[in-house]
Amino acid sequence: MLAGCSSAAQTFSIPPSLSNRTRSLDDLVNLPPPRDRLDTAVFAFLDQTGQHKPNQNFAEYSFAVTQGATALLTKALHDAGSGSWFRVLERNRIGDVLQERQIIRANRIEYAGPNGKSLPPLTPLLNAGTIMEGGIIGYDSDLITGGLGANYLGIGGNVQYRRDTVAISLRVVSTLTSEVLTDVEANKTIYSAQIEGSIFKFVSFNKLLQAEGGVTTNEPVTLCVNQAIELAVYAMIMEGTIKGYWGFADKAREKQLVEDYVKTRGGSMPRVPVKQST
Repeated sequence: MLAGCSSAAQTFSIPPSLSNRTRSLDDLVNLPPPRDRLDTAVFAFLDQTGQHKPNQNFAEYSFAVTQGATALLTKALHDAGSGSWFRVLERNRIGDVLQERQIIRANRIEYAGPNGKSLPPLTPLLNAGTIMEGGIIGYDSDLITGGLGANYLGIGGNVQYRRDTVAISLRVVSTLTSEVLTDVEANKTIYSAQIEGSIFKFVSFNKLLQAEGGVTTNEPVTLCVNQAIELAVYAMIMEGTIKGYWGFADKAREKQLVEDYVKTRGGSMPRVPVKQST
């Protein structure tokens, strides 16, 4: 019996896998190349909600959303246009980079190269023309809750569901003028559902049949945050294109993408020429 239970438990072991491609990621990756690649920096993209996981039974001290949104934003910027849109510069852990450069600089001063000559100095760090700011600004739980159930002759079932929403804010700041070039928001709905069924019935005079079963499905909150960030990066690129701060190398493709984006976001947005900033 123990051996059988052990083998049954092993069937629940799932090997690791890479993250699944989402539609928002496909739209971001498939963007055409830009006119010029943009150097940008991400210092911090944090959870600004302070929300904890919703729990109706006891106090929950785990955060409702991921605390690793900076890594998600960095990856989304790398994925834009298959890596053609942004050169992302490390700023969140810039102290580690500077410390390693100090070690390299000390080694080059104290030790000579393979040919006995002094090693050249380090090249300067790249400067970012723009900074990505913002964060997770909202997490609203139990926006809609409800259920449905029925029971007939001891056989019944019920369904319960809940809807939450997470909100992302992303803005692009010019390091030359500190002007906020674009500011976008993206929302993602998070659904949870529970389905249960039960049987409570006498099959004979003194024999009772009782059985219960059910399943609960919850959308991964981190995946939803990632999708909202990918959509925000896509919207940021399109908003900056409309304002003239940057653009696509293919003008015909740019016009088509802008028209599709304006229809998706709703309303008309006239193109206003704006002087480009570094």
